[in-house]
Amino acid sequence: MLAAGAFTHHAELLGGDRLPTLAATSPMFLGDDLIPYLVLALGAALLVGNAAAMARPRRAGEGGEMVRAPLWRAIPLALVGLVAAIWALATLLAG
Repeated sequence: MLAAGAFTHHAELLGGDRLPTLAATSPMFLGDDLIPYLVLALGAALLVGNAAAMARPRRAGEGGEMVRAPLWRAIPLALVGLVAAIWALATLLAG
């Protein structure tokens, strides 16, 4: 709010009504659905990243043996990502 007030104050100093307000010139990125899109992206990334970590183990050092992601950590994080993605999709489709 402080920035918007400062912009209005400077606009008055520079010429009053000749400068448009910030809200009138720049619509919000992705409209009112910005937060559901961000939750969908983060949830899907969490789900896919943890599923990939479980499916394809990484190599430990040079020539080392394959190391799997700890299932006690990867499964709950993948489920949190799934819930977040489903919740965001439901929010976007309902509204």
